[in-house]
Amino acid sequence: MFAQLQTAVRHGGFHKNGFANARLKIRQTPEQTTRILTNPLILNIEAATGVCSVCLSRGDELLSLHESSEQNAHSRVITLLVQQCMAEAGLGLADIDAVAVSEGPGSYTSLRVGFATAKGLCYALDKPLITISTLSALANAAFQEVRDTAALYCPMIDARRMEVYTALFDAEGNAVEPPQPMVMDGGAFGAYLASGHRMVFCGDGAEKCKKLLIDPLFGFSGVVKCSSTQIISPAHRAFLNSKFTNILTSSPLYLKPPNITSPK
Repeated sequence: MFAQLQTAVRHGGFHKNGFANARLKIRQTPEQTTRILTNPLILNIEAATGVCSVCLSRGDELLSLHESSEQNAHSRVITLLVQQCMAEAGLGLADIDAVAVSEGPGSYTSLRVGFATAKGLCYALDKPLITISTLSALANAAFQEVRDTAALYCPMIDARRMEVYTALFDAEGNAVEPPQPMVMDGGAFGAYLASGHRMVFCGDGAEKCKKLLIDPLFGFSGVVKCSSTQIISPAHRAFLNSKFTNILTSSPLYLKPPNITSPK
């Protein structure tokens, strides 16, 4: 997949000026500088789960979105989705100001595909990298839908069987519980119930836990799948605050070792 990315950039499939000019610093006019500082053009990649999603945004505005739910196809389709987004917007990768990627937790292989693509683009194009928590992005999307400022928001990503990757956030996006793997049972979140907290669950992990989470204080949002659109706003804020990630040392948030099985 990374070889495919390098070939595309080198021959102009991703960069309209070709690989040779990809890392050249271009002097910006004052108008261009103001535009970048207020409404950056960001390529957003979400590949932490079964959905491979790429979108292009300017500030908080969505310009183009392409997604694939084809199983085990992230490495094959992700660069095609990038091309489709850029073509639909009528722009080249030289025009973007940063690349944002969902950092996990999620599928081990899917996360590696997303990170390899994002880091490869940033390195080739000399653009900054932004990493966004998948769980935080899900919680924020649920809040935007429910708008309950007194509730706690609990995103869940399916981690096989009755285990989920989860965390807990308040309505302002502050972490109440850090990201962690959790085996769900009927007694989950008992301490929060005892204190009378309303809780809103979201994500594909929450869907499989509905039969366990039946207390009247529990609610479910319509936010089920992860999407690159969910990282537009946090990536925009990160850019404005210069919260960039080191391209060389950054890695996905796995939480658990990969589930390796013997080939049949």
